[in-house]
Amino acid sequence: MLTPDLLFQIANPVAMLGWVLLLIAPRWRGTRLLVRSGALPLLLAATYAAVIGYQTLAHPAPGGGFGSLAEVAALFRQPWALLAGWVHYLCFDLWVGLWELRDAERRNVPHLALIPCLFLTFMLGPVGLGVYHLIRLRWPEVKGSVE
Repeated sequence: MLTPDLLFQIANPVAMLGWVLLLIAPRWRGTRLLVRSGALPLLLAATYAAVIGYQTLAHPAPGGGFGSLAEVAALFRQPWALLAGWVHYLCFDLWVGLWELRDAERRNVPHLALIPCLFLTFMLGPVGLGVYHLIRLRWPEVKGSVE
């Protein structure tokens, strides 16, 4: 039976695989197939959609919602909602890391300069994105490049 704990234990390694591939083997064929194609982030997105749908229909959180901090706290007391929130972070952070990698390649940012940004995006989301935006100022976009 699928439980929030089991799905948590599956989602974390899936995201971790994506991050390891972006960090150490960004041009490897396996990275192209699993991450650069969008497969792993989209798998996490589908998991999120399924969990949020299940949580909303089968396990609504009494008093939960998005109208106040107290409602958000009540919502995330429910394990399925908490799992959905976590998978949301995993999916979006990995997608942002993928965008950083593609943008860095288009700008010819050395991968070694990108690694701290990817690590910070993995660990602290918006902090990594902010650091990447500071780093990318040094490398203007290559004319004629298309993502």
